[in-house]
Amino acid sequence: MATSDRVDLRSDTVTRPSAGMRRAMMDAEVGDDVFGDDPTVNRLQALLAELLGFEAGLFLPSGTQSNLAALMTHCQRGDEVLVGQNAHTYRYEGGGAAVLGSIQPQPLENEPDGSITLDRIAAAIKPDDPHFARTRLLALENTIGGRVLPLPYQHAATTVAHEHGLATHLDGARLFNAAAALGVAPAEISAGFDTVSVCLSKGLGAPVGSVLLGSRDFIERARRPRKMLGGGLRQAGVLAAAGIYALEHNIARLADDHANARRLADGLRGIHELTVDGPHTNMVFVRLAEEEAAALGRWLRDRGILVRPASSMRLVTHLDVDTAGIERTVRAVGDYFARH
Repeated sequence: MATSDRVDLRSDTVTRPSAGMRRAMMDAEVGDDVFGDDPTVNRLQALLAELLGFEAGLFLPSGTQSNLAALMTHCQRGDEVLVGQNAHTYRYEGGGAAVLGSIQPQPLENEPDGSITLDRIAAAIKPDDPHFARTRLLALENTIGGRVLPLPYQHAATTVAHEHGLATHLDGARLFNAAAALGVAPAEISAGFDTVSVCLSKGLGAPVGSVLLGSRDFIERARRPRKMLGGGLRQAGVLAAAGIYALEHNIARLADDHANARRLADGLRGIHELTVDGPHTNMVFVRLAEEEAAALGRWLRDRGILVRPASSMRLVTHLDVDTAGIERTVRAVGDYFARH
């Protein structure tokens, strides 16, 4: 089956560059970004900084590297970051903060909506005592597991952190999904944070890249860990051009992904063997009997539908999944349980 015929619900990282994006990449003016003279990279950084209300930005190959460069700039060896147990920076980034940054993560329990209670944040901040790591940073994530943190909560959490002398970082890998879900300007999601990391290669559809945003001084200091982590790229304008195209063409259409996630959730709820949670922005979570998961995955794969089979599955919509693909998926899952 041709790749174009597939319905790939494994993640929104699987999107492929459109023809327009490929042309923008081919035509990109380039320079040496380590020297700071790639004009397309500089344009991307300035564009996102202006859009989200920051002084400067720094282009990095991945969200994992962008988050780690941020943490390593905020914190020194032996410092501590407060972070949710379910946060990407704690759970899914290979322990980089501890292994490479010598930063102690203090994981805190996330509430069902993805937040961390203000009391829990305040109680975790260590006193100025040599027995303890120095608490330097609060790191939140929006969206987290597809869930949107409410803006009043974000304001309250960053206020608590700042009142205790902590800096604040937002893993905004899907920040634009949060803005689309709330119907607000993207800068409202980033408000109150000292730094934000935004991913271009998820719902926005670029093939690679994230941008770290902050003050000019912070971004200048973040160049060192970026280089240390291997993120200093040369003629990176061909990649940055894809990010610019994504920002100019793919933000408004995120609402389509959310609508397709609703269609998917509504359709799957009609299958009694499944328990459906969501939609949460562009994500639907499905629980089923463990003994059925692998067989269902094979059934769907044979029909050109890709998932990550598990008793608890995350299905993610994106620009390469249209309404027909959603309907096809619901029919295929229904057929599986009807015949098994």
